[in-house]
Amino acid sequence: MNDPFKNLKSSMEKSIFKDFSFSNERKNAVREAIRTNQQSQFHTETIIALLESVQHESKDGYNISVQLFQKHERAFQKNEGQLYTLLHLLENKEMLTSNWINDKKYYSLNSKGKKYLATYKQETTKQGLSLNPFITEASL
Repeated sequence: MNDPFKNLKSSMEKSIFKDFSFSNERKNAVREAIRTNQQSQFHTETIIALLESVQHESKDGYNISVQLFQKHERAFQKNEGQLYTLLHLLENKEMLTSNWINDKKYYSLNSKGKKYLATYKQETTKQGLSLNPFITEASL
């Protein structure tokens, strides 16, 4: 599949935005605004609820979203795309695995994720602190 954005940046630099630039101060302000906005969306409780939703069986993003909604987890209610960002992040951190079945991607908790969730339940305060790197990374 061709990536439609493959040469977007170089094309934009040659045409529309050739005389346009951001100062480092402005770039940092935008990054900080994005980080602050997203940081408020990924709370520890949201991540734990997501991990628990795939603890016993594999689910696709839609079914994870439905289950989170039924558990009154509303972090993704108006921005479902953030759910997939968090799933991707947890997959990169090797806490979740995924498989494609009939054009749907199913997520499940792997052994590292199970161990992490079990430890979190035993030592809630310590694990709450250890989730901060995930939350920070997701916001960049």
